[in-house]
Amino acid sequence: MKGAEHIEGANQDGRGGAGEAEPDEALIQRVCAGDTACFEVLMRRHNERIYRTVRAVLGDDDDVEDVMQQAYISAYQHLDRFEGRARFSTWLTRIAINEAYARLRKRHRTEAASWEDDGMVDEPESAGPTPEQVAERGEIQALLERAVDTLSMPNRTVFVLRSVEGLSTAETADCLKISEEAVKMRLHRANEALRLWLAEQVGEAVHEAFRFYRPRCDAVVRGVLARIVH
Repeated sequence: MKGAEHIEGANQDGRGGAGEAEPDEALIQRVCAGDTACFEVLMRRHNERIYRTVRAVLGDDDDVEDVMQQAYISAYQHLDRFEGRARFSTWLTRIAINEAYARLRKRHRTEAASWEDDGMVDEPESAGPTPEQVAERGEIQALLERAVDTLSMPNRTVFVLRSVEGLSTAETADCLKISEEAVKMRLHRANEALRLWLAEQVGEAVHEAFRFYRPRCDAVVRGVLARIVH
């Protein structure tokens, strides 16, 4: 993975500052009232989830940070439309998914219709080391990331939101605008494709996959702030 440090939330950034202990809703009110600096706290708080989600849709790191910035800009521009009917993290994740889909359309315009296809998806076979070779946690993490990358985009996205990010079935369905049954079906296919031995070996390392390290977090935040702070 890239970098030596990671960021999991604004309160772990080591910077301190007002607003970091406030709930999302309070920060949103402050941003809408003109306190733009609070938007940085929101970005840092949710950066890792947005990174993981966007990467799951795109399937690699290409364009991820650019898509993240576009998602944050869109969220900032429409922040006054957030009504609180869903959690802010869900609303923001949905925006990020839409931006990632838009980028994916540019890559594969002929495959745009496949996003809503709930038919059976044949997953490629994952050629990985035997369980005996996977002795170190770091190796397991790297293996997991390679295995997840072999999944089809619909199944990979559900796996990341449900198993890596820990969203509920309902929250995942809300983010992706699909039924809860579709979420369950895609997650089942993903788990089958990843193989039982991989799931057993990974354990808690699944929550360490696709970390968004601090230098990249800082780069995204700087890029967004440069566009919204005048």
